[in-house]
Amino acid sequence: MKALFEPQSGLLTVQYQPDETTELAENPPRFTWIPAQLDHDRYVLQISSQADFEAADTITVEGIDYNFYTPDRPLAPGTYWWRYALLEPSAAGDVRSAWSRARAFTVPAGLPETPLPSRATRYASTPLAHPRLWLPAERLPAFRAEVERDRAHCGWADFYEKSVLPWTERPLIAEPAPYPEHKRVPKLWRQMYMDCQELLYAIRHLSVAGVVLQDERLLALAKQWLLHAAAWDTEGPTARDYNDEAAFRVAGALAWGYDWLHGELSKDERTLVRRQLLRRTEQVAFHVIERSKIHHVPYDSHAVRSLSSVLVPCCIALYEEEPRAREWLDYALEYFSGLYSPWGGRDGGWAEGPIYWTTGMAYVIDAINLIQAFAGIELFRRPFFHRTGDFPLYCFPPGTVRASFCDMSNLGEPPILKTAFNIRQFAGLTDNGWYQWYYEQIKRTDVDPESKFYNYGWWDFHFDEMVYRYAYPQVEAVAPVDVDPIHWFRDIGWVAIHDRMESPDDHVMLLTKASRYGSISHSHGDQGAFVLHAYGEPLAMHSGHYLAFNTSMHTEWRRHTRSKNSILIDGKGQYAGLNKALNMEAYGIVETAERRAGCRYVRMDATAAYKEEVPYLQRYIRELYYFDSAYVVVVDQVDLEQAGKIDWLLHTLGPLRLDGQRALYEGSKAKLDVRFVYSSTGAMTLSSHQGFPGVKPEELAGLDLHWHLQARTEAASRHRIAALLVPMRAAESRYVSYFMDDQDHGVHLYFTDNGVTRHVDVPKAY
Repeated sequence: MKALFEPQSGLLTVQYQPDETTELAENPPRFTWIPAQLDHDRYVLQISSQADFEAADTITVEGIDYNFYTPDRPLAPGTYWWRYALLEPSAAGDVRSAWSRARAFTVPAGLPETPLPSRATRYASTPLAHPRLWLPAERLPAFRAEVERDRAHCGWADFYEKSVLPWTERPLIAEPAPYPEHKRVPKLWRQMYMDCQELLYAIRHLSVAGVVLQDERLLALAKQWLLHAAAWDTEGPTARDYNDEAAFRVAGALAWGYDWLHGELSKDERTLVRRQLLRRTEQVAFHVIERSKIHHVPYDSHAVRSLSSVLVPCCIALYEEEPRAREWLDYALEYFSGLYSPWGGRDGGWAEGPIYWTTGMAYVIDAINLIQAFAGIELFRRPFFHRTGDFPLYCFPPGTVRASFCDMSNLGEPPILKTAFNIRQFAGLTDNGWYQWYYEQIKRTDVDPESKFYNYGWWDFHFDEMVYRYAYPQVEAVAPVDVDPIHWFRDIGWVAIHDRMESPDDHVMLLTKASRYGSISHSHGDQGAFVLHAYGEPLAMHSGHYLAFNTSMHTEWRRHTRSKNSILIDGKGQYAGLNKALNMEAYGIVETAERRAGCRYVRMDATAAYKEEVPYLQRYIRELYYFDSAYVVVVDQVDLEQAGKIDWLLHTLGPLRLDGQRALYEGSKAKLDVRFVYSSTGAMTLSSHQGFPGVKPEELAGLDLHWHLQARTEAASRHRIAALLVPMRAAESRYVSYFMDDQDHGVHLYFTDNGVTRHVDVPKAY
């Protein structure tokens, strides 16, 4: 029998893993392959210590519903082979197809053991009483007794005063109206989901408080809110396909109300709420599993997030009351155990950037805590969750502004409180004092979080505080005085360089990226770009404003290379359009990130990122040298098949003073001296301008207009550019001297600061 036909994997799809090249991070391995038919496939998987699968230890797993699988027990260290086959239904039962080709992998000793209980056993000891969400019924009496003894227990008094009592006086929120002519309007879209978030707060908080306190008035109010929400049109403005953010929140509200008020509802009321909850859950499950198929192409940000925000709480609430709820819950559990996270890997990175890390983590933290309370499955044991707190620590540290990448709803403001709440979760999980320090720094400075739409419309800190304190210990904060001087997130291609992170006024941060994720989802056309933040101020910054997804500010400015500290080639940047395949093909590669004597060095290849827009590009390499914790040298090498001009770009909050080959930006706390010390085509032409070309004027009302430096070369097919960047305090005066030695094979650049000389070799532009 011929081997099973295996569809080719691509940049957008899951991969065939593990194989000979896979460095496993946990045991057992996670097995993934490309779906054979994309529609209701079922599979059989074999794992064996012999390539002929005749060994006594061969494992055969039948009836796998999707193209990913986590075994229910770890494997002994050693070399193994695996293969899969398609199960095809027939009148006589399932018939196995030919096997796929066998792939080898090695399990090293000492890996974290993170099996997933099988479907047959994973809910064997799960109690079915309500409530199930957060506080299982069997733990409720003890918690109630603690609250009666001490109202401050786990932050209950604060939760009750600030997140329960206000809803005893608020009128019911009207069901959101459709958009005018059913055309999405960003302001109305946001107001709609914020209304639905308030609906969730009212139902969840009144229900929890009413049950814990056995307060008839609160229970009656909670029930009134729940039945009001259950009357909303499931196919109307809060349907998943109309406004998914609104839909997620209404589904969550119904789940919490149905679960916690289960004993307060009549049979008919339970039937009504269950029917509405099931339909809303079904809408999300259909999109995730059948339409988006995130088990095949996993890069659908909202679909992946809805596993946490919708499928987990809703299916736990409906478990054993609606048969499909178990199917969807199994899908979510197995996804978290196997394919999660599509946005990062063993280093804990998140390719969509720190704000979407915040959102994604907020919901997955909630979901995994709910799963552990409900079924006792400890998904937090996976290595990703033990490392992912590093991502905000290094790429979104306290005291920084406009100093990271990707879509950022808080653009122009410091890191947000929910990021801090998330990282505290991982402090509690790993006993990491740096993470706790991060939380305490943000908690001290973000004093009015509820006033910001990106907080109030997404989470309630008083409820979150109570949930955390109930389950996790207080960790002692440790200032990050010895963080990695250069930290490379290999899983996403980001590199962070830091000095004095523990002291925001002394902190210098250089962040760069060249990511395999290209410009997919909330990433931008910024491979090879960098941001520089020093002494409490952004110097080479993330430009633009966050208004809403798909505004002209988003589609014409922020996503594009011209808004980055990067280069344009004949006025063109990297692909940042809406074609997902092309987004992933516009990738970059960090070739190395390392410490050298007196230097931290990064080399990146961003060639592929420009190929769609600049097909005649042969090669683009960017090197960053951070010398003696004092200055940065940026070296660009561009090779073209035809003559072209390079625009070297840098963005600042305020105006730049230009003088020959020099540009000076002076902020309130710090300043940046930029000197173009070498260009293979001769002196560069410097200019600066203010504004956001291409952005609709009506979107700019009341917004600060940023400044942009452009240094242009002459036309040539080969370019070598070296720029010196010297950050300093506003009152400081520093001059880094330099000279050039032009040799046949290349140019030697020498830089001297405080009597110490460093050098950079720039290859010749042949």
